[in-house]
Amino acid sequence: MRRRQVRRRDVSAVPPGLRGAGLGLRRAFLEEAAERARGPGLEADFLELAPDNWIGVGGRQGRLLRSLTERLPLVCHGLSLNLGGTAPLEEDFVRAVGRFMDTHGALIYSEHLAWCADGGQLYDLLPLPWTAEAVHHVAARIRRVQDLLDRRIAVENVSCYAVPAQEMDEVDFVCAVLEEADCDLLLDVNNVHVNSVNFGFDPYAYIDRIPPARVAYLHVAGHYVERPDLLIDTHGTAVPDPVWRLLEHAYRRLGPMPTLLERDFDIPPLETLLAELARVRACQRGRAREAVHG
Repeated sequence: MRRRQVRRRDVSAVPPGLRGAGLGLRRAFLEEAAERARGPGLEADFLELAPDNWIGVGGRQGRLLRSLTERLPLVCHGLSLNLGGTAPLEEDFVRAVGRFMDTHGALIYSEHLAWCADGGQLYDLLPLPWTAEAVHHVAARIRRVQDLLDRRIAVENVSCYAVPAQEMDEVDFVCAVLEEADCDLLLDVNNVHVNSVNFGFDPYAYIDRIPPARVAYLHVAGHYVERPDLLIDTHGTAVPDPVWRLLEHAYRRLGPMPTLLERDFDIPPLETLLAELARVRACQRGRAREAVHG
């Protein structure tokens, strides 16, 4: 087996061909998206989906998906790999993900920096301890996945509401995993904001400590305000103003990175999502103009 790519310290982690504003593909608007993509009407620069939900899907939905991935770049964002868990990795599933990516020309595979199984899927993304022991454990599993796929993956910082144990700040934990695993980061801006409220830290300082060369792309989404000091990551609302402001800060720090809009519940008409994508693109253009004019 070939070894993974050289350590990515001084070059961008963004895959070639990934740019602009992307949309999380959901079955609720699959047919409309495929129809729009045949003409000029699907104003998305790339798509993202969970391969867990699409591996083995054939028939009309499979054909519609293939028609989309023939026209737009695709990234894969997993839900069930259980990177932080203690059960053996599902290596056959990882290989199936690799075949799916090859079929659809997917540019990157990302997963959550979390655990989600204990003798069976728990259908939730549960937080890891922010400890050195957890860094070593999850980094070893990430390296194994990268060896199986023969490609780098990205891990996503997750939202959470309690931490099992804490020896370091969240951002130090995330950066330590990136370094030890030699992997990349899917930086979820909404999750940074949610955790900053729930745990009382500065989200702008968090972004400033992320190594830019490790960031593959960004996520934005909405959340539910349970209390002023408790936010719930739902992906069920439009992106709120504090997340837009933090996204603009991320662009100032990292550049106008490719950015994916997530929406999983209370999904509005596709036209509404595309309008949010247009705002992402406007923020990216604004940052590009700032960079040109100093």
